[in-house]
Amino acid sequence: MIVQKYGGTSVGSTERIRAVAERILKTHRAGNQVVAVVSAMSGVTNRLVKMAGEVSPDHEPTGREMDVLLATGEQTTIALAAMAINQMGGSAISLTGEQAGIVTDAEHTRARISNIDPSEVRRLLDDGHIVILAGFQGKTRAGRITTLGRGGSDLTAIAMAAALKADLCQIFTDVDGVYTCDPRVVPDAHKIDEIAYDEMLEMASSGTKVMQSRSVEFAKKFGVRFEVRNSMNDNPGTIVTEEHPNMEAVVVRGVSIEREQAKVTIDNVPDTPGIAASIFQAISDAGIIIDMIVQNMSKTGKTAISFTLHRSDQKKAEDTLRPIVEKLGDPVFMETTDGIGKLSVVGIGMRSHSGVAAHMFTALAKDGINIQMISTSEIKTAVTIDESQLEEAAKVVHSAFNL
Repeated sequence: MIVQKYGGTSVGSTERIRAVAERILKTHRAGNQVVAVVSAMSGVTNRLVKMAGEVSPDHEPTGREMDVLLATGEQTTIALAAMAINQMGGSAISLTGEQAGIVTDAEHTRARISNIDPSEVRRLLDDGHIVILAGFQGKTRAGRITTLGRGGSDLTAIAMAAALKADLCQIFTDVDGVYTCDPRVVPDAHKIDEIAYDEMLEMASSGTKVMQSRSVEFAKKFGVRFEVRNSMNDNPGTIVTEEHPNMEAVVVRGVSIEREQAKVTIDNVPDTPGIAASIFQAISDAGIIIDMIVQNMSKTGKTAISFTLHRSDQKKAEDTLRPIVEKLGDPVFMETTDGIGKLSVVGIGMRSHSGVAAHMFTALAKDGINIQMISTSEIKTAVTIDESQLEEAAKVVHSAFNL
């Protein structure tokens, strides 16, 4: 049993959908049961979002209606892919997320999968059909359509592979696998043959767009070994799997960059218990995802709290925190800054090797690149810098670690 996932560029035109249909049919005719998870055609989701803005320019559409709208993108692709396979002599049946038994929570536009009942998918597979499944979507227990957020088709594929106990999960995209850095930024970046879940998770959450981070987290939790490969050729891809001792020989596995970041700083905050909790609880309640957090050491009874988030959430964060800042009174004030980029180096070998951060900082300093914030974990060191210097910084660090 094989679960395959095809991203938006892989099904970006009717010609590409036919090419994908041929690959799916070839896999099925080799004696495999096949579930193919597909995304909306490239550009469709953006066009739908734009249309929503045009019909509702003065009022943000509800999450419920946005999910109803966005789910139509994948519905178009599953129908076309099934038609192509059937025209080629195969037997394919398309299913929406709801029809496939994918149940989520009620958090519209960024729902989380809570349960999958794969019985209908199993029945169709056992009857000899190829199942073409809409990625990125599910339903609440009350039957409302939900979507899983950007990159949610990856999560659909990994979760369905886990539910079906599939033998193989293949994530097809428009690149040959996971690279040491984005090859469009660093031309001499090379493909990684094998990477651990934790490394892939850190790279995905740090800006690598090959996989959605939640899907990698899900794969690790349920032990779904998967391969990231190119839908346009037959080259072997990158295997994402459990870590093993040989992996620690590579100190840094890759470099990730993330654009369009913003920073929020709340200064002169009273250094008393509960203040930080109230700030971050409000951010959590607003559904805003934050990344790096820095709090200065207090010497005068006052402190500054800074954190980063995606630029699209900047205004929402300002609106959420303004009442809290006003309640704290003078001299507490809030300052927000955009035009920030994040650069990360990742590798499980960092656990057993010292000097990675120093080497990274030295390389950036020699090139005149100033570091604004620093964040570390066991296997990652990340910094924020001016977004205009992000690509140059990636090249410098990639070269410094001989990747």
